[in-house]
Amino acid sequence: MRIATLNVNGIRAAHRRGFLDWVDRAEPDVIALQEVRCPTDQIPSEVREGWVWSYHQGDIPGRNGVAILTRNEPADVRLGFGNREFDHEGRWVEVDLPGLTVASLYLPKGGTLFEDEASAEKYHRKRRFCASLARHLTRARLDATRAGREFLVMGDFNVAHTELDLKNHRSNRKSEGFLPEEREWFGSILGPRTLHDVVRRLHPEEPGPYSWWSWRGQAFTNDAGWRIDYHLATPNLSKKATSGGTHRDASYDTRISDHAPVVVDYDI
Repeated sequence: MRIATLNVNGIRAAHRRGFLDWVDRAEPDVIALQEVRCPTDQIPSEVREGWVWSYHQGDIPGRNGVAILTRNEPADVRLGFGNREFDHEGRWVEVDLPGLTVASLYLPKGGTLFEDEASAEKYHRKRRFCASLARHLTRARLDATRAGREFLVMGDFNVAHTELDLKNHRSNRKSEGFLPEEREWFGSILGPRTLHDVVRRLHPEEPGPYSWWSWRGQAFTNDAGWRIDYHLATPNLSKKATSGGTHRDASYDTRISDHAPVVVDYDI
């Protein structure tokens, strides 16, 4: 089974830039999307064709929106993770497939305590989101296990976990997404018996493979990226991953999004 995740930075824009060409080449069985940024009735019909969309649009126009695309109807679909502050924003959708629960996540970017009051509020907001999400990840994983399913959460976590996960780690130690407390939190949701970072398991010592590059400057050309898009899987599922990594676009001009798809093949 080939499973992919991609922050499309707007599905209509990604469609114009060649999203369906990538789908045709990659042939995924399941796709998690983030930042869909589109009302359900305005998703291009070509993008919907052949897929069942489980979509949490959220109620902030032009923002957020997460989806899981499958070939068959899921047994169940759950929107949000039980947090009143965040569930209306369209940041979490979770579906039950045969033997597998899959979730798509778009975690807030956050801020820092070193700038202004607005950035500090974004920092604290991200911290609240992360604390609540960690509790839900435990619940969702255990619920899946009790139902005889593996658990996989994919998406844009907006955290680079280690120095291998961004090119310019020395100059970003005080940047949101690489703060020590964010990296510590990310480490806390991983464990040998809980969730594995699948792509890191497949590429244990390799810088990256990065999944996000700024649109600005020469970041993409110089591969000065961040690895912030992940597959986190229960141990048995992680062990069944045979290959995976980033489907990096061929050039700046052919980019679908400022993110690249992260694709893993599972022997299931």
